[in-house]
Amino acid sequence: MGKYLKIAILFAIPALLLAGENEAAQKYFEITGRHTDLVPRIFNFIVLVGLLVYLLKEPLGNMLKGRSESIASELKEIEAKRQAAKDEKIKAEQELESAKAKAKEILDDAKKELELIKANIKKHTEQELASLEKIFNDKCEVEERKMVRETTKAVLSESISVDDIPLNAEKIVNIVTKEVA
Repeated sequence: MGKYLKIAILFAIPALLLAGENEAAQKYFEITGRHTDLVPRIFNFIVLVGLLVYLLKEPLGNMLKGRSESIASELKEIEAKRQAAKDEKIKAEQELESAKAKAKEILDDAKKELELIKANIKKHTEQELASLEKIFNDKCEVEERKMVRETTKAVLSESISVDDIPLNAEKIVNIVTKEVA
């Protein structure tokens, strides 16, 4: 009610100011004849404003209420989207951390596998070297035996002839051992 009283006072003050005993105002009112219709005009204006308020109060109230409800629903929708985005961000961060941990685990596994491969290659290389060394030693022994046989044959064929000495097995062994040594 205080609002309507303020509006009424705003319109009443100019009317009271013009209603004074001012000589120029009196002359104006006499010429125009408006000094008599001021109160009805104010009354008509107040009635018009009252009717407008009465008639437009419900539609404007419904419009404003609908608008505020639509804004509230949009805000709820936006809040839901914001919360969903926040949840997705948290989920993405968790997946990122999981991916980082998995990458570290894969890297550690790769390093371990590399060490195992190195050890395996080293083991096979050492085995192959040992095998090659054994083959080399065996070949050296075979070649040494071959040389001993050839040397023995050469020595026997050069130094001993069948006509020279009657030989028995013990003498042949002594000759061979002297030549080989």
